Amino acid sequence: MSFSRLDGFRIAGVSTVVPATQLDNLALGERYGADDVRKVVSMAGVRHRHVVSEGQTSADLCTDAAQRLLQALDWAPDSVTGLIMVTQSPDHFLPSSACVVHGRLGMGVDCAAFDVGLGCSGYPYGLYLAATMLKGGGHQRILMLNGDTPSRFTSPDDHATTLLFGDAGSATALEAVAPGGFASHFGLFSDGTGAEALIMKGGGFRDRFPADPRDLYVRMDGAGVFNFTIKRVPPLIHDTLTAAALDVQDVDAYIFHQSNRFIMKHLIKKCGLPEDRVPFTLEDTGNCGGPSVPVTLTRALAERQRAQAQDLRVMLLGYGVGLSWASAVVQLDARAVLMHGVSALAEPFLEPQHETAP
Repeated sequence: MSFSRLDGFRIAGVSTVVPATQLDNLALGERYGADDVRKVVSMAGVRHRHVVSEGQTSADLCTDAAQRLLQALDWAPDSVTGLIMVTQSPDHFLPSSACVVHGRLGMGVDCAAFDVGLGCSGYPYGLYLAATMLKGGGHQRILMLNGDTPSRFTSPDDHATTLLFGDAGSATALEAVAPGGFASHFGLFSDGTGAEALIMKGGGFRDRFPADPRDLYVRMDGAGVFNFTIKRVPPLIHDTLTAAALDVQDVDAYIFHQSNRFIMKHLIKKCGLPEDRVPFTLEDTGNCGGPSVPVTLTRALAERQRAQAQDLRVMLLGYGVGLSWASAVVQLDARAVLMHGVSALAEPFLEPQHETAP
């Protein structure tokens, strides 16, 4: 088993944003067939999706989320010495999106900034990397961004994926604390033999300019992804609880990657989880890839945290493209900032224009 125990850090805050444009899937009945659309909406559970405008990117959404969070925490940008960007929809092949956001936020030159190319499992992985940086010493504050725009991956001719995916960005602030307090537990797993179950075959350096334009969009083996999920996620939950020495009832909330309502309902029943501890948000945001985990975290727990003013123990679960799956059991203390909103960036983020010498 690939499980780790880490202490010496706390989650200071999580900020998530979705784009301003919201689409109603049922309004697409004329294009895809009203009966087919209703079936997809009923099974997947996605009625509305927030999608980026032309030219907007995951870096734009994460920049917005990060600015909001830094302001709420009263953290100066140059006080953060680590910036991790988890995404599979980067602005460019190079430079990294983390460096792009680093410049936008006005962070210091002593800040390490790098990208991590993970999708649905990316949030627990990103937290683990940030926590290990803090545990290793030399860092006091880390900003972990997780953003994706999977609506840009989908072919307009493929309603099975087009009606499923929405876009989102997030920023999570972590800071070092004295060791010996609450310990988080992480489980990280991969199976690259299933890589083609969710894949964009073209556009990268394997096939930069594919002959088939369809290869520039995601291809999904729906049955294969379903079988993978029901095979891997129940043992992941069980083994994570065992590693953390917890019972099912010891966890206040199970935050699933918002993959598909049918799949999630199946997992809840199979794992014997209390339904009132498994929030759903995909009905009006869609499957946002990895950021669906922090989006669900902020939307489902912010009000509860404020009302109860107490620590919450949560299990975070990501699974999908890779194939990759991961878990994290973390504690959100009563001081943690949880915030969600619609991105204030109605248009793509514009880089500053530099005057050239005459």
